[in-house]
Amino acid sequence: MLLFTNQMKSCYFLFSVVLFLSACHMGGNKGNASPDFATLPLIRRDLPEIKKSGELKAITIYNSTGYFLYRGRTMGFEYDLLTALAEELGVSLKISVAADIDELFDMLNRGEADIIAYGLTITEGRKEFVSFTEHHYLTHQVLVQRMPDNWRKLPRYKIDKALVTDPIQLIGDTVHVRKNSSYADRLESLSNEIGGKIHMEYVPGDHTTEEIMGMVADGEIKYTVADENIASINQEYYPQLDVRTAISFTQRVAWAIRKNSPELHKAVNDWMLPLKQTDFYWVTYNKYFKHRKSFKARVNSPFFSKNGGKISRYDDLIQVYADTLGWDWRLLSSLIYQESRFEPHVKSWAGATG
Repeated sequence: MLLFTNQMKSCYFLFSVVLFLSACHMGGNKGNASPDFATLPLIRRDLPEIKKSGELKAITIYNSTGYFLYRGRTMGFEYDLLTALAEELGVSLKISVAADIDELFDMLNRGEADIIAYGLTITEGRKEFVSFTEHHYLTHQVLVQRMPDNWRKLPRYKIDKALVTDPIQLIGDTVHVRKNSSYADRLESLSNEIGGKIHMEYVPGDHTTEEIMGMVADGEIKYTVADENIASINQEYYPQLDVRTAISFTQRVAWAIRKNSPELHKAVNDWMLPLKQTDFYWVTYNKYFKHRKSFKARVNSPFFSKNGGKISRYDDLIQVYADTLGWDWRLLSSLIYQESRFEPHVKSWAGATG
C-alpha cells in the first residue's frame, strides 16, 4: 500500500510538472516580446565544459549585416566578433544557422548552442528566458515606409506631407512585423502611449528585417519597423524608403546566453567591455553599418548569399556534391574559397592545386 502511494505521488508530481511546462510553453508574455515557445535551460554547459570540449557553439541568422557569405567568404559583424571571442577563450568556433528567428531562444536552451550571436534588443520579457551580454551598441526603432510616387521630383515639404512623420498618425493603420519581436513589443506599448490602436499583421519568423523592408519597398506592405542602424544602411539598397520617423527611445542590442551559464556570461562581458573601446570594434562596426558604398556593392553582387543565392560560378556543381556529403553547400563553398579562391589552377607553396 505504501509503495502504491509513493508511486501515486510520483505520478502526481510528474503530471504537475508537465502541466506547468505546458502552461509556460503556451502562455508566453504578451506585450513583452517574449518567445511564447521558449523553454528555460534544459542542459547545463558552462565555460569549463566549453573549454574542455575545445569548441564554442554559436547560433545566428543569415542577414545582410551580421552573418553572410560574399564570394565564398564568411563575413558579418556577428561573425567577426565571434571569431575574436573564440580566439580570446582559446577555443574553436562552430556556427549554426537558424532558419527561423523565432527558434533562436528555444535552440539555445535546448543546448544546440552556447550563445545567440544575433543582434537582440534587450527586453524584460526576453530576460525571463536568457541572460543578455553587455550590449554591443545602442540604437532606436524607426518606421520604414515607402516614399510617394515621383518622390525624386518633389520638394521636401510635399514628401513629408505624404509620409507619417509622427507616430500618432499610425492610429488605425496597420504595420507588418514578426511576432515575438521587439518591434511588436514596441508597437503595443506605443498604442498605449498615444491612446489609439495600431494594428499589427505578423510576417513569418523566417523573414529577416531586411527582407521585410524589401516588401515595403516593393509595395507589398505599407509599413514595418527596424532598428535605425539596420534601416539606414539598407536604405542604400532601397532609396525609395524613408526611415526618419523614430518610434522608440534608445535601446540596447546584445547577444544572449543560457541563464545557467554564469561563467560564460562573465567571460563574454569581461571581453566585451574593453573591446568596445578598441579600434578593432569600431572599424568592424563601421564596416558593416556605416560604409554604404561597400554595402551596396555587396548586396548588388550575384555572389551575395542573401540575394540571388549565388556564391561562385561553381554553385550548381558544389550543391550536388554537398548533398552527397550531407553538408550545407554554402559551408562547402566557404571552404573552397579559403583553400583556392575558386581558382582551379592555383597552386600552394607545397604544390597543392585548387
